[in-house]
Amino acid sequence: MNNDNFRSYWRKNTALIRNLLIVWGIVSLLISILLVEQLNNISFFGLPFGFWMAQQGSIITFVMLIFIYAFQMDKLDRKHNIRR
Repeated sequence: MNNDNFRSYWRKNTALIRNLLIVWGIVSLLISILLVEQLNNISFFGLPFGFWMAQQGSIITFVMLIFIYAFQMDKLDRKHNIRR
């Protein structure tokens, strides 16, 4: 792997990690903690939405982020011809 290809690969890798961490932060801090009172006015599956997001929605989101990261990194590895 040449130097330019290596830099491009790591730049895209760190951008993906940054973006997924932003989503993680928004879901865990903003939605599940800071906005829970306002979201509890919305009913979701018979439960207050803020409570549901804090208990179930955030876990589902985190698992989805793991799969998104794995899928995107596999795509990036193939694009930059990185072999396992």
